[in-house]
Amino acid sequence: MLKVDRASLVLGLGIGGFLDGIVIHQLLGWHHMLSGWYPDDPHVNMIGDGLFHLLCLALVVVGVVLLNRSGGTRPGRVLWGGVVAGWGVFNLVEGTLNHLALGVHHVRSGQAELAYDLGFLALGAALVMAGIAIGRVSGPRSTPVRPPAP
Repeated sequence: MLKVDRASLVLGLGIGGFLDGIVIHQLLGWHHMLSGWYPDDPHVNMIGDGLFHLLCLALVVVGVVLLNRSGGTRPGRVLWGGVVAGWGVFNLVEGTLNHLALGVHHVRSGQAELAYDLGFLALGAALVMAGIAIGRVSGPRSTPVRPPAP
């Protein structure tokens, strides 16, 4: 049986965005959030990256709230499968919209930018498939144990 929940997916979206921003924007310096539109304005790009990270933080907080409201009663595989799948969904949406459709930025501008953008999308698809595989739960459906009402 496949079970992926909203909380896990939202957490994965936020975590995937953070990984993108930390690794590609900051550590590798391949692009910034608005570098396709404002290539020579480091101040605008810094603000764009900051707003992007604020959105990622909001997604993580919403994911934690959803997880808390659900009682946190899910198998670890379901949680981590959803997080990995959410990261993949982040890559697919961000790559399609920002890289290909709007040209806000590319993964790595230059001679092979389309290859990098398509690789980012392929990674997203692989993460979604891996998340689904991780989140598969075998056996009979179990009823979550809830604490007794006060």
